[in-house]
Amino acid sequence: MKIDTGNSVPIIKMQGIVKEFPGVRALSDLTFDVYKGEIHCLVGENGAGKSTLMKILSGAYTPTAGSIIINGHEYRELTPALSRDLGIDIVYQENDLVPTMSAVENIFVGKEITKPGGFVDFKEMLARVRALMEKYEICIDPLQTIENMSVADQQFVKILKALMNESKLLIMDEPTSMFNEKDAGKVLKLVRNIADKGISIIYISHYLKEVLQIADRITVIRDGSVVRTYDNSSRNVSLNDITTDMVGRPVDMFYKKEPCTIGDIMFEVKGLQLSKDSPVINFNVRRGEILGIAGMIGSGRTEIVRAISGADSRYAGDIYLNGQKLRIRNPRDGIKAGIAHITEDRQRLGLMLNGSVLENTLLVGLPNIKSGLFYNYKNYTSDAQSIVERLKIKTHSLLQPVIYLSGGNQQKVVLGKWLYAKQSVYIFDEPTRGIDVSAKAEFYKQMSALTHAGNCIIMISSEMPELISMSDRVLVVRDGAIKCELTGEQINEQTIIKEALGVKDHG
Repeated sequence: MKIDTGNSVPIIKMQGIVKEFPGVRALSDLTFDVYKGEIHCLVGENGAGKSTLMKILSGAYTPTAGSIIINGHEYRELTPALSRDLGIDIVYQENDLVPTMSAVENIFVGKEITKPGGFVDFKEMLARVRALMEKYEICIDPLQTIENMSVADQQFVKILKALMNESKLLIMDEPTSMFNEKDAGKVLKLVRNIADKGISIIYISHYLKEVLQIADRITVIRDGSVVRTYDNSSRNVSLNDITTDMVGRPVDMFYKKEPCTIGDIMFEVKGLQLSKDSPVINFNVRRGEILGIAGMIGSGRTEIVRAISGADSRYAGDIYLNGQKLRIRNPRDGIKAGIAHITEDRQRLGLMLNGSVLENTLLVGLPNIKSGLFYNYKNYTSDAQSIVERLKIKTHSLLQPVIYLSGGNQQKVVLGKWLYAKQSVYIFDEPTRGIDVSAKAEFYKQMSALTHAGNCIIMISSEMPELISMSDRVLVVRDGAIKCELTGEQINEQTIIKEALGVKDHG
């Protein structure tokens, strides 16, 4: 879509926005606008100020200075209710749905349609959801409960919930971060359909290739200020220019695992079955090796590693570390055995959100070095500070609650607590989901360091460049079973996708 910024009037303009927190200026004299039916992508490193800016627009934060002009009316601040009344809706990266409710119930929660007499008209609500699904070509089961849905389907429910509000501006925060390539394509098509119907979209993503594919304009922010806004109507913006603007220097988009001597078998899984009727799983990982696990969402990748770490029970199977059989019945057993599990859902499973950076960093490792029920975390501030510095975690204090950190810095804290615990086997489930290119490079650097220190890594990833560049071997999982093992030149995008989908060559 070609935006005539000279003659058109933006539906929203944020002018001279400043936001200060105690000791921190998060936004500095920032100006940003969006036009009717435009897809305006907002990019920047974690901590650059993207989320803060959107929270001001959604009414969650009050700006320290500046104004917001919406349809010609100027506001010094918005409230969440006023923002919604003005047609602004936000689809958050993290899950805000009620797990035990169906998709339909979640979409209408708090604004249920009722019949005369006050009874909920579920039939009408279901009909409206199905009509919206048909309009935007979304295929989910609207009667299924959220807890039984895949992460991808949950994201579609969040988008449907926003669309049901008849939004004028939809803010999408990392909408494809948990999707495979096929499902991500569906989201991009959906986003374009929404914009074509006149709804404006602010699209936040670290997947810069999809940004270049879908954006009408791209605004890069760094350290709370706008660096540049690109007109992408001709699809000729340079990926290198954007990454350079984001971090202030050129950044390689791919990171190659540093060469490491692969040793003997260190970790082994024999005869693993998740249930009585599930396939039998056998595999091993060698010292210094990164074993990649590929597969479509819902293939069973995450379920396999959760059973290994003790997060989920298993029907059968034995697990060995350095030839010794492990007894793992729960996550605590897994930790004691030396297994680190860096989960996909960092907020729900990886962090104490209201706990400080200090508490979260020491959470797993401290009980291993100190006995007793009570610990004075402040006695270990130097240990935590070294982790913060090592991972370049952006926080103004070790005592800052992690809920106030950016998503990428939260992910670094999750990694930091396991680095402090000094485990032997590290399981990374989507390690760089939703983090920027610079933070990704830091993660890859730490993963390489772990292998050089004599550990081994199991890595689940839906991101092909990550799998291909970091894995020494790749196992492809389909329908809960390991379908093949790929090595060397076999580790390429075409082969992985074919095996994951079960597509066979003919001829």
